[in-house]
Amino acid sequence: MHFIETRGNDGQRPAQVSFSEAILSPMSSYGGIYVPAHLPKLGLEFLRAHLDADYKTLARDVLSAFELDIDTALIDAALALYDEFDNPADPVPVVKVRDDLYVSELYHGPTRAFKDMALQPFGVVLSTLARRRGEQYLILAATSGDTGPATLETFKNRPGVKVACLYPDGGTSDVQRLQMVTEDAPNLKVIGIHGNFDDAQSALKRLLGSTAFRARLKEQDTHLSAANSVNFGRIIFQLIYHIHSYLTLARQSAIALGDRVYLDVPSGNFGNALGGYYAMKMGLPVEKILIASNRNNILTELIHTGRYDMRDRAIIPTNAPAMDILKSSNVERVLHDLYGAARTRELMQQLDTQLHYELSADELTRLQAVFAADWCDDDTAKRYIRETFATGYLMDPHTATCFKAYDTCRSQPLTTIAYSTAEWTKFSPTIANALTGEVDAHDRDALKTIAAKAGTPIPARIDGLFGKPITQDAVVDKAAIEAAVLSFI
Repeated sequence: MHFIETRGNDGQRPAQVSFSEAILSPMSSYGGIYVPAHLPKLGLEFLRAHLDADYKTLARDVLSAFELDIDTALIDAALALYDEFDNPADPVPVVKVRDDLYVSELYHGPTRAFKDMALQPFGVVLSTLARRRGEQYLILAATSGDTGPATLETFKNRPGVKVACLYPDGGTSDVQRLQMVTEDAPNLKVIGIHGNFDDAQSALKRLLGSTAFRARLKEQDTHLSAANSVNFGRIIFQLIYHIHSYLTLARQSAIALGDRVYLDVPSGNFGNALGGYYAMKMGLPVEKILIASNRNNILTELIHTGRYDMRDRAIIPTNAPAMDILKSSNVERVLHDLYGAARTRELMQQLDTQLHYELSADELTRLQAVFAADWCDDDTAKRYIRETFATGYLMDPHTATCFKAYDTCRSQPLTTIAYSTAEWTKFSPTIANALTGEVDAHDRDALKTIAAKAGTPIPARIDGLFGKPITQDAVVDKAAIEAAVLSFI
């Protein structure tokens, strides 16, 4: 399997690269990113053959279909990380919440968020490749709250790898912040910035594409990569759980193999939705992918109108901060698949330079054939949290946005899989307020309130954060990010 560039080739880089090259150096010509040259076709026979397969077997066979230049032993070592999840036999439980609505719980890994599904195995793959090459790598990560903890967790103390993680100061939940700023492994650096996630992600992309920055790293015999979903090494592990969730419904007799379903995805940077899109293209029977947003509803506008417009807009802080994003990196990969490299380059360069683009009527029709979208404000999300808790299910505010899309976006009464991207512990003040009216609670107080009301313990890994010393206290202006990273190196 070869990987090609979303914006076409500039003549300075190889026209196609291997998977290992794509994940070690994820940025491509004209500021683009890598995608598979083609997608393997799985189909009903593959689904039927894996109806009773465990998660690791399914994952191994999906990865095998891509014909990656990664040996079987390394893939097995990477997938073994799922044995450390809450239930090794079922790392992604799928829970019935309504008659035709099921929640795929992606948060049962070490940092209690869906990013563990991809970053746990990805960390093993990337660090092992670096070690085998005898190379040192700096891994950049920009986070809206969950990528950071998961990246730090997977790479800590791994030889040959250093991580610099950027997060918006004040733009994450307190638990997410503590998961980052209490990390003390010597190969990790956490840098808060005065800005938002888009600022952090823009800095990451700028550094990844900077010849001067790479030259400075080369002086330290260091190569550069990234842990964000601009790296296809993230995406390839994310598409697996969409297939798993479908097969779980078939095992539960909620659907028959071949029945079409809706995938209902809370969306910020669009990597989770992209995984569903690729699974659909590979043969998963999907009617449509429902995109759930918060008040930063730029994706809803794109899918409704064909316009992606960041002019005169600023990120609105919400109770679902992992979705407080305006520039969603992985939309680019969908554009490439639907419209080709030349058109993608045109659209993305217009977005980069003019902060907007507009699809043609035909292009919009093709987009709407796959996606539907709606957005959910904070008060509505809290109502869904409260009402769903009353029926016996506890969820976080990101998951709650999916319930709005479920109610408004389906044109047929088909079974729907909503994706829960974070455990309730990550956003406890919002949930406590939704359930009890408690206002301005400190995270630890809110955790206790919810635990008592739900009759469930606070996980030890979360509760223990509040007693750990702060080891990462750097907060810098946007202009000082590069200097802070170089100082760490």
